[in-house]
Amino acid sequence: MRIEEVRRHVTTPLTSPAFAPVVPRFTDREYLNIVYRTDADALRAVVPEPLTIDEPLVRFEVMRMGDVSGYGPYTESGQAIQVSLDGEQGEYLHAMYLDNFPATASGREVSAYPKTIGAPQLHVDHGVLVGSLDYGTLRVATATMGYKHHELDRREAEAQITVPTFMLKTIPGYDGSPRVQELVRTEITDVTVKWAYTGPARLQLFQHVLAPLADLPVLEVVSASHILTDLTLGGVEPVHDYLEGRAS
Repeated sequence: MRIEEVRRHVTTPLTSPAFAPVVPRFTDREYLNIVYRTDADALRAVVPEPLTIDEPLVRFEVMRMGDVSGYGPYTESGQAIQVSLDGEQGEYLHAMYLDNFPATASGREVSAYPKTIGAPQLHVDHGVLVGSLDYGTLRVATATMGYKHHELDRREAEAQITVPTFMLKTIPGYDGSPRVQELVRTEITDVTVKWAYTGPARLQLFQHVLAPLADLPVLEVVSASHILTDLTLGGVEPVHDYLEGRAS
């Protein structure tokens, strides 16, 4: 394979890449969101500067992807922390677990999503919307919400989905130290909300050493939403370089 041919590839293996070279379009992306209040000191221990915390709020999410170009259907779950940067309100993506390897690899390599493999599910059980996350064979999170109890204004639902999102991108060098370490920002702008609901909700988190969602304990459930959308993820841009000025 010639050098110029190698340069056209964005991932490996060269002959069977880990993910498709496409900008994925999400059709029928279904969200269960539960915003809860947690311990402020626990947040400060995991949110990287220069991000700051105003209220100690976390959004637990389970997303069922009905159809995704390049990846097919899959389910994803994780935690997003409410933060601000230079006065702009947004969310810091703390951890994401999903059941699709190409989407995991693409999210980490192309962007900076903190993705790893897990087993999330989203389904309806006797009038209750249930979102769960297993790591291996063990349950680490269970969320329940009354199924479509009250309609949610679509503009409010869109605002929940399109807040600026911050992520930490770290790529190690060959000596094990960071070669790239940046705080990046992205924002969804291409979104269509098909329907949205709110209702009563509960969230349980269970201790697990490799999926430590419970390190951000649930003190109070603040709000919940159930939203169906079509969307395209935006690109990312660096907003802070942690290695700038580091002695070589």
